[in-house]
Amino acid sequence: MRGVRAICRHAAALLIAAAMPFAVPAAAQEVAPAPVPAKAPSAAIAAETDLRSDENIRSRIRSIFLEIEGLRDVEVRVSAGVVTLNGAVPTADDIASAAAIAERVAGVVTVQNDVERDLNIDSNLTPALGKFGDDLRGLMRGLPLIGAALAIALIIGAFGYLLASFQWLWRRVAPNPFLAELLATLARFIFVTLGIVAGLQVLGATALLGAVLGGAGVIGIAIGFAIRDTVDNYVSSLMLSLRQPFRANDHVVIEGNEGRVVRLTSRATILMTLDGNHLRIPNSTVFKAVILNYTRNPERRFDFCLGIDGADDPVDGMNVGLDAMRKLPFVLSAPPATAIIRDVGDSNIVLCFFGWLDQSRTDFLKGRSLALDTAKRALEGAGFALPEPIYRLRFDGTPSWPTHAPETEAEKTQKSPRVPRLIDLAEEDSSPDIHVAKLVEDERAQTSGGGDLLDKRRPIE
Repeated sequence: MRGVRAICRHAAALLIAAAMPFAVPAAAQEVAPAPVPAKAPSAAIAAETDLRSDENIRSRIRSIFLEIEGLRDVEVRVSAGVVTLNGAVPTADDIASAAAIAERVAGVVTVQNDVERDLNIDSNLTPALGKFGDDLRGLMRGLPLIGAALAIALIIGAFGYLLASFQWLWRRVAPNPFLAELLATLARFIFVTLGIVAGLQVLGATALLGAVLGGAGVIGIAIGFAIRDTVDNYVSSLMLSLRQPFRANDHVVIEGNEGRVVRLTSRATILMTLDGNHLRIPNSTVFKAVILNYTRNPERRFDFCLGIDGADDPVDGMNVGLDAMRKLPFVLSAPPATAIIRDVGDSNIVLCFFGWLDQSRTDFLKGRSLALDTAKRALEGAGFALPEPIYRLRFDGTPSWPTHAPETEAEKTQKSPRVPRLIDLAEEDSSPDIHVAKLVEDERAQTSGGGDLLDKRRPIE
């Protein structure tokens, strides 16, 4: 009877499928419906089932569960291809694993997963302890291999440190001390990295090294943005050590800071100000700054201006001042001293004098002061007046205070003329002030070899 009913059902289905094209209305044929997205084909469900197939499915699933530690207590029932799972398992992963295994068995229509997690302490603690014991035993068995890998890494890394300690070797490769230290550090880093790679290669954990290097790269980029000023200062130190703009004890002006160079370190340039104080300037600032070096060329020009009366001859005044300046022993004859008329005012004429001196033998400020004083006294001795500002006041009406009669010619002649004081130039000290320079030399002698990057063997730029 069951076979007859099946034949009847198949025949009815064929008749319905054959009659479908004739039953479609004309309007429906003219207006096509919107296309429906195609779905992924699913496995066909068998039209027939029997107790033997259900039993086969149940037996297959149970035999698989018995081979898995956490699924041995799961009960399996199968009816018409529908699998029902019951019982308790230690972990949530076991619940998902039971359903996934049952769905993969041929003939299963669907799986109803009623498996629950077992929350008893014994059932959860015992597997965890067992797994920990297995891991510990595995670690004990792998200790010889771990020791060998660690020994290989330490030997390679120690060789890198030993190679980096040969300062004479790196100084021969790179005469610049800062660059030599950088190369030694780079060699040490390379050998340490090779040691780590070799150790992980022995352990078979090179994938871990890739993950660590990838994470380190991302972290390195973030740290690079955070310490970009430090990196800029480090690179500037390297460039200053290669292209040295000054020597030790040079008199320089850097970004408006004046002093003598004490040393150039890997982080900053140390100056001794003319007041005897230490001044530390970051190398990133020094590398980008405009540097004025007074020591490179010992010849330096000084200048000063003097005013004479508007009625005096300015050319004669320039000649008088220049003749007096040229007699000074520290004023150089080549290039010669010169003078110009800077300005003609309401009551005076401004004359400017220029002269050159050798800073290695004469202090600049002392020489300028002596030259100014000499020119002033020469002009006064020659009858040139150095006028002060003149203010003319006009009062209308009779003044309310007593007035004095103007001086007569006899009274004027009785006054003795002001004679300028003559000075002995040989007694005037114009030697350079070497106190700050001596402080710099003493400090450099006390800290010799303390990381100074200045090298007299390298050309100055």
